[in-house]
Amino acid sequence: MRDPEKSSELEETAPPGLPSFQEIRRILEERVEGLRLEFIPNPAAPDQSSFCVPTEFALETARILRDDPRFALDFCSNVTGVDWLDQTVEETILHRETTDEGERTIKEIVRRRRPGFLEAVYHLYSMRARRGPLVIRQRTANRIDRVRVASLTPIWRSAEFQEREVYDLFGVRFEGHPDLRRILMWDEFKDYPMRKDYVEPDDYEYEPTPQGDAAAKARRHYPYGGAR
Repeated sequence: MRDPEKSSELEETAPPGLPSFQEIRRILEERVEGLRLEFIPNPAAPDQSSFCVPTEFALETARILRDDPRFALDFCSNVTGVDWLDQTVEETILHRETTDEGERTIKEIVRRRRPGFLEAVYHLYSMRARRGPLVIRQRTANRIDRVRVASLTPIWRSAEFQEREVYDLFGVRFEGHPDLRRILMWDEFKDYPMRKDYVEPDDYEYEPTPQGDAAAKARRHYPYGGAR
């Protein structure tokens, strides 16, 4: 699994039928004032590496990707979520120290906590030119109370239900979405089932015919085993 803090230099490869990653970044950063794209390499499929787009520039960037004939990415095939938990990261810091015997280098290992965050990942294609995908990402500030990104539904209508699914299962809130509500879980459901720290409830009131392990858990709550 990639480390989201370790992005390499732009690779020589390109998404199928599209300009190279270097050229894509050059075009977008020239057209969107203040935009800085983070390149996320994909060692398993280099031509499907991705760019992380800051949320404040996401709509403008998406519109260029759709309307600029060099891209013409008129179709968003899927939107998925990724959950990055808090991590402890080790860094090596080198210090130069002067002693009576001369200079020496001291190596210090520093550990710091990296707060987790969520990502929304979009796969974009050009149906007219038959090329792609180009993969772009948006990243939340954390996993707790700063989980907002920009909805790209105004650019690609096919993102509507899929952003709702990412919201439902990961808790990412899409600003500007026309109908952001749960799509798989019921309205009263708490938490987000696809998060890595999700704890499965030991209450199967909503399971009408529990089987196997679920039946054993249900019997602890309901004498009829949860079946109606």
